[in-house]
Amino acid sequence: MEERTGPDGETLFVDREDGDIGTKGPFYTVYVEADRERRWGYFCGNCETFNNAMDSMGRIRCNECSNLRKAEEWDAAHE
Repeated sequence: MEERTGPDGETLFVDREDGDIGTKGPFYTVYVEADRERRWGYFCGNCETFNNAMDSMGRIRCNECSNLRKAEEWDAAHE
């Protein structure tokens, strides 16, 4: 676990062994504590930022570099 300072100055823990593939780089899972009990969000491995968002279909998009993880589940009717 990599200790990082989050956007509000809090200590967060980036798990570089738990990542999801993005179009430009991985998205790593971020936790509030090193024991992995409480998930905080995701960290963009391409531009190294916490500034990203997830939509209701599970897509993650980095607001800095536009790295994108595709939806976990999707319905063909949405295409």
